[in-house]
Amino acid sequence: MMFWKKKPAAADLSWLVTDMHSHLVPAIDDGSQDMVTSLNLIRGLADLGYQKVITTPHILWEVYPNTNDTITNGIEEVRKAAANEGINVHLHAAAEYFIDDHFEQLVKTKQPLLTLSGNLVLVEFSMVTAPMDLQQILFDLQMENYQPIIAHPERYIYLNRRKEFFDDLKAAGCHFQLNLLSLTGHYGTAVTELAEYLIKKNYYDYAGTDMHHQKHLEALRKLPSAPLKRLQDSGNIRNHLL
Repeated sequence: MMFWKKKPAAADLSWLVTDMHSHLVPAIDDGSQDMVTSLNLIRGLADLGYQKVITTPHILWEVYPNTNDTITNGIEEVRKAAANEGINVHLHAAAEYFIDDHFEQLVKTKQPLLTLSGNLVLVEFSMVTAPMDLQQILFDLQMENYQPIIAHPERYIYLNRRKEFFDDLKAAGCHFQLNLLSLTGHYGTAVTELAEYLIKKNYYDYAGTDMHHQKHLEALRKLPSAPLKRLQDSGNIRNHLL
């Protein structure tokens, strides 16, 4: 008699309702490079339980010089293609702003920023070292009535020995967004450990997939249940409000 191992169930992320960090507008950054891929990834997010997707293309001026127009025009094309395919997911777009000279100029000149919802702006900075004037830039952003959300703080592993930096950002009123992939070991052990530390501190306000490609989707299907449950039980995660 042969016994077959039951295939493990994919992670159920329906409690999040909304994925608020991904790269699904085709061919404008390092995410999906064509519409077929974008639609497949959106179907995969629906299978994980998401009802809404707010995709967030990079605006990193020296590499991905996207504008409000390139992003809004791009998501409109994705919406049309998804509707034609009968994909029942609400699709919106914001941006993942890299904090650089271009971003500073946008804030200083009061250019309208693409928000996740209301005044919520997703920002990231260098994986090598934080900008010297980071807190001033974030303060200036807040003075323009935007709420900064720090994308994937657990990936800034150079801050491992300066964990008070995270305390300072939270004290300054910043929100934190977890990359769910960080819980899978996808970015390495150090990132996973820092994510677990920040979960224990109850520092995360949002969680996102940061979906770029099919391998990310496959990894998300295998998310470990224990840290997910801690995240859900914290009661801090606000994705459902987006």
